[in-house]
Order: sequence, then C-alpha cells, then structure tokens
Amino acid sequence: MTARKAEIERSTRETRISVSLDIDGTGRFDVTSDIQFLKHMTETLARYASFDLTMSAEGDNDHHIIEDAAITIGKALRQAVGDGPIERMATAVVPMDDALVMASLDLVDRPYADVDLPDPIYTHYMRSLAMSAGMTIHIVVIRGFDEHHIVEAAFKAVGKALSQAVRRRDVELSTKDREIIG
Repeated sequence: MTARKAEIERSTRETRISVSLDIDGTGRFDVTSDIQFLKHMTETLARYASFDLTMSAEGDNDHHIIEDAAITIGKALRQAVGDGPIERMATAVVPMDDALVMASLDLVDRPYADVDLPDPIYTHYMRSLAMSAGMTIHIVVIRGFDEHHIVEAAFKAVGKALSQAVRRRDVELSTKDREIIG
C-alpha cells in the first residue's frame, strides 16, 4: 500500500506556509503560528481527522495567514488522497457545549462551499480549504450562541467527516466514466 502523504510549501509576498500531511496517521500534530486560534483549530482538525499534520504559518496579517494556511492544507489533502478509490462522502454532527454543528463533505473534485459560521474569517478558511482540496463542503450550525464553540465544533465535524471520507475502498463510488455493458 502506498503512503498517502504530502508536503506543500506556499510562499507569497504576504505569507510563508509549510504543511506536511499524512492522512493515514494517528492525529499527531506540530503546529507553529502566532495566531493562537488558528493553531488550535489546525490541531483540532488534525486530531479529529486522525491525520498527522505539521504546519508552520507566518505572514503579514491574520487574514492572509489564515487564508493561505487553508489553501496549503487543502492542496496537501488533495495530493495525499491521490487517485485511489476512497469513501469520498461523509457527514459528522458534533456537539460542543451550546453548539451543535453538522459538516457534510464530498471529496469529488467539484469544489463548492456553503458554510454557515459566525466568524467571517473561518467561513473564508473553510471555503479556501474546499476550493484548494477540490471538495464540496456544507457546514450547518444547528444551534449555538458562543462563536468559539461553534467554530471549534465545525472544525471537529470537518475532521471527523474527513477521517471517514478518505478511507480506502476497493472500487470507485462514481458512475461517471464507466462503460455500461448490457
């Protein structure tokens, strides 16, 4: 079985991001960023996805760093998944205190994001992740009032859904590009 890993670096005038990702990991992480909430959410995503993730993220402002971290993680995810058949679709519902959040995704190379989060920068994070990973993602806040709890529950739900979606399969789930015999 081939390793499903990726190492991606993104350097722009605004940011320097490096990501090492193993989607067949155990949830270990080593994240360096001056943005403590980004660090916490990246670690949360890795833990709940059971991905081994190392990330270093620095730059000129929070918006650029958060956006480019999402883009780099998304590219690493896309590369690590490769072409082998996977479960592809998964949904997870996660409670966290007052918050109850559902994430449903499809790793189908049809990027789309409908994200219902109270913090615009983390809504943008999820959209950037989806676009660069080639993923369809829906995040629905079922209830909650504490913004930290809602965003963290969303990252946990995305992580749990990703852990299921990247599982290997024997055959592809899609019916496209298949010859019909009969």
